[in-house]
Amino acid sequence: MRISIKLLFCTVVFFALGGTLIAKDDAKDLKVKKCRIRSVWGSWGYNEEWYTNSNVHIQQSALGNNYEIVQAQARDHLGWNTGILNKALTIPQYNYRLGFYLNEQQDMGFELNFDHTKYLLRDPQTIHVTGTMNNQSVNEYVNFTQSNGFYYYLNNGANFFLFNFVKRWGITRSQSNNFALDFVGKAGIGPVVPHVQNMLFGEANLPHFQLGGWNTGVETVLRATIYKYAFVEFSQKVDYARYQQLSIYEGKAHQAFGTYEIILSVGAYLPTVKNNSFFSHHKSADTPVKS
Repeated sequence: MRISIKLLFCTVVFFALGGTLIAKDDAKDLKVKKCRIRSVWGSWGYNEEWYTNSNVHIQQSALGNNYEIVQAQARDHLGWNTGILNKALTIPQYNYRLGFYLNEQQDMGFELNFDHTKYLLRDPQTIHVTGTMNNQSVNEYVNFTQSNGFYYYLNNGANFFLFNFVKRWGITRSQSNNFALDFVGKAGIGPVVPHVQNMLFGEANLPHFQLGGWNTGVETVLRATIYKYAFVEFSQKVDYARYQQLSIYEGKAHQAFGTYEIILSVGAYLPTVKNNSFFSHHKSADTPVKS
């Protein structure tokens, strides 16, 4: 029996999303449902982050350095903290999403998820340095300030990319179908593409973007949909990122940290199947509330 590449792809996608692809006509005859994108959504928003303390491991073999900055403190950089819309839209910490509902009920899908987050080691702080410097053992505390020859930025982005599985649960909708409230859960994994800029003990690197490791995250969302196509959502997200081979002067840096993030976004749906509106498959359609 010959199976087309398209049919095989549909089967893999629907199985991964937990959707039912095969409907039984009878005990001997099976039919495969057609694979379709039911709707597309996109959103844009802004975020704020809090980071766990982390160790930054420094390797500079040519300089005889192999040391660790222990439990360094970091902060984000909002961009609009001195006023709203006083800087370009892409300067503050922003995020965007592009997603696809793949089943008929439009409650399971896939999403491309990007957060432009900013990560800066706090200035000033006292940092603990331990390991080897100039081929000599070191265990000391250093005043971490730019004036003292130190800064460490992923400030043009720590930049989390995730490929997310998405599940939606309907909470309520209005009788007029002009409002719906949903809870959405997301989980995924993907690469990090940070912009690396730093100075350690007076030696600065050449700032640049690079593929710098991987991250994984879980996000919960409260989404309000208005007039079927527009929505506003509030999200909270927990992310773990592991950075490797980050460029520094004559060497590399390695670190891992956790992030707690809150996000406020606006977006819209685009139906892709005729007469298959998002509202017609809302989970709470049987128990509407008055608008």
